[in-house]
Amino acid sequence: MNGKKLGLGSVIATGVGLVVGSSCLMSLGLGVSAIGLTFVITMIIACVVNIFTLMSIAELNSLMPDLTGGLAQFSLACVGPFVTIICMVGGYALCNSLAGSVEGAMFGNTFAGMFENMNIPAWIFTVILVLILMVTNLNGVDVFIKVQDFVAFALIASMVVMGVMGALGIGVGEVVEQPSVLASDFKSVTGLCGLAFFLFVGGEYVIPLTKETKNAKRNIPLGMVLSMVIILGMQTFLSIGFRNYTQWGELGASTTPHILFGQMLLGPLGKYWMLIVTLLAAISSVNTIMSSLSYILMGMSKIGLLPEFFQKTNKKKAPYIGILIEAGVFILLNVTGLSTTDSISYMISVLAVLWLISYIISNLNVLLLRRRLPKAPRNFKLPFGPLIPILGMAGSAYMIYNIDPDVAVKLSLYKVVAIVVIILAVYAFFWVRFKVKRPLFKPYPVKEVMAMENELYNEYHRKRKSSKPDETNPDETDINIAAE
Repeated sequence: MNGKKLGLGSVIATGVGLVVGSSCLMSLGLGVSAIGLTFVITMIIACVVNIFTLMSIAELNSLMPDLTGGLAQFSLACVGPFVTIICMVGGYALCNSLAGSVEGAMFGNTFAGMFENMNIPAWIFTVILVLILMVTNLNGVDVFIKVQDFVAFALIASMVVMGVMGALGIGVGEVVEQPSVLASDFKSVTGLCGLAFFLFVGGEYVIPLTKETKNAKRNIPLGMVLSMVIILGMQTFLSIGFRNYTQWGELGASTTPHILFGQMLLGPLGKYWMLIVTLLAAISSVNTIMSSLSYILMGMSKIGLLPEFFQKTNKKKAPYIGILIEAGVFILLNVTGLSTTDSISYMISVLAVLWLISYIISNLNVLLLRRRLPKAPRNFKLPFGPLIPILGMAGSAYMIYNIDPDVAVKLSLYKVVAIVVIILAVYAFFWVRFKVKRPLFKPYPVKEVMAMENELYNEYHRKRKSSKPDETNPDETDINIAAE
């Protein structure tokens, strides 16, 4: 890259902008309305656990730098293709599909609220948005690329300003008389950790900025941590603001709690202010997910995790198969009733469990590579030995266990996730065994994973399709990495 390198501020702005979205704000509304301001303690727990995982990912990135595939390629080098397909296709491709659908539902709910007198279902607006973005992406045109940073900044700035105003009680609306704490027992506070986790998910998306960041050794890990802390502070102010200006019951029932808060805080001005920002943010989020995920699917195809048809592009060089599939998933989930509060909340919980599984694998990857390659150079290495990755795994597992305080709902979520994992496991077994023809659980050599970034890798291996499965010992191959 010949342009100016990114500084710490840009890394933080990117991290915050990628994490904060309309669906996160709904999660905040649900959590605070359920137990009151003690939800802040829940958020702190979730934030700390996420920081542990982000630090583990930073160490993986320092050992295998400049990999655009990120967690999928890290996992290939640690746990082999079978587990990688399950946790990355399930934890990333599927999670992003669900996240895009949820953001689309938030857009539809917001628009339906603007035109409530017309009685148009929210999913109609979502379908229109998805179709428009599908056409623009198929034409290789990212209509909103130039305004996405501005939109993210506008949303974050609005949340900070309104959160501080609400916390200080200086809005034009009437301050509500209600208890600050609805529940403070251990079970209630920790029982919503899974929901709170979604408020901080996605911080690892700054990893691809490593190439463009100056002093990446310091700025990437520090930027991820500071972005989490800033988000925690913003959500804390908003929580206090919610308590001061919105009834707990109304907040929990609302599909757009931030817009309700804006109206209660500043009247019509606050409502329309948040409507505009939220609409732009939802458009930006859905567009970004549709565009980036199509390329993620293409990347997974290049490293043998998905069928080759995901690599096909149209005349505009757009990976049209992935775009069409994503658009179809977004539309299907919304047409079948994702627009209600309960449906969105349930979908967020499913998404959180799948994402947490991928985070557990990421922490495990650090421990495995430290054992296999103890002397390999790392620009960034976690202190305190294996403690932080272990705490990251334990915390993520605990949040899966406490994904919902209702036992029936929790078991239902586990059942859905189990079905998804079983389907992915069946696909992974047959795909790896008979198509990729590699051992299911044998890690790829680190040097081979890094070589996959080169376009010549696939061309070379196509000529060797008839050869036997690779029996290279990853430990023997990887040991040379420290000397290069």
